[in-house]
Amino acid sequence: MNYPVSFHLNGKLIAVQVTAQESLLDVLRHRLGLTGAKEACNEGNCGACTVLLDSLPVYACMVLAVEVDGAAVETVEDMESEELHPLQKAMIDQQGLQCGYCSSGMLVTAQALLAHNSRPNKTQIREALAGNLCRCTGYADIIKAIQVASRARR
Repeated sequence: MNYPVSFHLNGKLIAVQVTAQESLLDVLRHRLGLTGAKEACNEGNCGACTVLLDSLPVYACMVLAVEVDGAAVETVEDMESEELHPLQKAMIDQQGLQCGYCSSGMLVTAQALLAHNSRPNKTQIREALAGNLCRCTGYADIIKAIQVASRARR
């Protein structure tokens, strides 16, 4: 059985038919073609699929698509523009990217953090990123990048 779901996706109203068991991640990637949120563990353990749901970071693999009816969803694709977003630029400049698999989740989580705390310290950044696993960088450069982006936003 299909259910009608409408929500704001990166500022645009979207209407889709979903099944009861479809995750938000499946709808984003396979129905809407937004592949920024990565499909990795599918168990809510890695953060590669992090998106913002009503401005809060969530694992898209753990949210049923029917639950976002009437909500606002933002993905890493929302950062796309002619110029790099300050977080993207900082991640590149500070070598916070390696394989790139965790990057979209890290960027979205950092965006939510900076929206709520424009001057986070290292401990606050680490706490915010606790649900996002990176197997390549060791986090130091990611934390540095978020600090740089924080200063650039002021």
